[in-house]
Amino acid sequence: MKRDLLLIALFALALAALTAATSSGVALNAITMTLYAALLAQAWNILGGFGGQFSFGHALFFGVGAYASAVAQVAHGLNAWPALALAVAAAALVGLFVGALAFRYGLKGSYFALVTLAFAEVFRILAVSVEFTGGGVGMMLPLKPSSMHLQFVSRHGYIAVIGGFVVAALLLTAWLRHSRFGAQLQAVRDNEDAARAIGVDPYRTKLVATGLSAAFMGAAGAFYLQMYQYIDPGIVFGPAVSVEALVGAIVGGLGTLWGPLLGAVVLHTLAETTRNLFGNLPGLNMVIYGSVLVLIVLFVPRGLSGVGRSVRDLWKGRRG
Repeated sequence: MKRDLLLIALFALALAALTAATSSGVALNAITMTLYAALLAQAWNILGGFGGQFSFGHALFFGVGAYASAVAQVAHGLNAWPALALAVAAAALVGLFVGALAFRYGLKGSYFALVTLAFAEVFRILAVSVEFTGGGVGMMLPLKPSSMHLQFVSRHGYIAVIGGFVVAALLLTAWLRHSRFGAQLQAVRDNEDAARAIGVDPYRTKLVATGLSAAFMGAAGAFYLQMYQYIDPGIVFGPAVSVEALVGAIVGGLGTLWGPLLGAVVLHTLAETTRNLFGNLPGLNMVIYGSVLVLIVLFVPRGLSGVGRSVRDLWKGRRG
């Protein structure tokens, strides 16, 4: 645990030093979006990587957080900081509700994945249909450039906020790796019946993991709102958010501390590189991007963070 905490502290210091030394808007934006992608992947990894509950609808929690913050600020005049806390709480509550409903009836595997996807679509339709969310038009925050309103003139401020959330997610992940609850969660992931036999409550364990995962997705949704100052149902409840979250975690390495962050860095770099090289050929950059993802999944099943172990296993297999 001490080693993990030391590495997280070094990461936070390195991030602060890199940000302070960078003045390029392009570079700062790249850092911001990489950290944002890392937070999505880390949130998904809590439930999918450590808990083994694959979700195809994590955009549900992202959208709830974004809309909770937007409605609180636009309709009720709440300051952005308490609205952020409200967004985290709202997403966590929705996560607990969905988890309680799904796990109460023993849904897992593909059934749980489809339930989360269905809930995300239901909430998207609701957001389009009701007035207080702005319907299909969406919602726009009033422009108030100030740290008091969580609107920063420079990307440095946004990096500080999203970096703080990423560090918090890393600390939670480190705790999951070494705590009793984390061991119970991984036991449920590996064999739910065996975990129940040794006294672990799978329902409670998965429910807590769902709430924690949803809370960080809600924080990401509120951050997205503050940075772009506009949301609509298709953006925040759409499948793109869910895909970005799960792909980053899977490519980086499920159930690992640094895997989601590594996956976000590699995927963001790959996306930007292919876009810059083949942007004048519509679709080609996505073909290359998708092909690389398939190769990673096929030949590095443990993710990029497990490359060393995969190579060792391959070498031992050939020698045997």
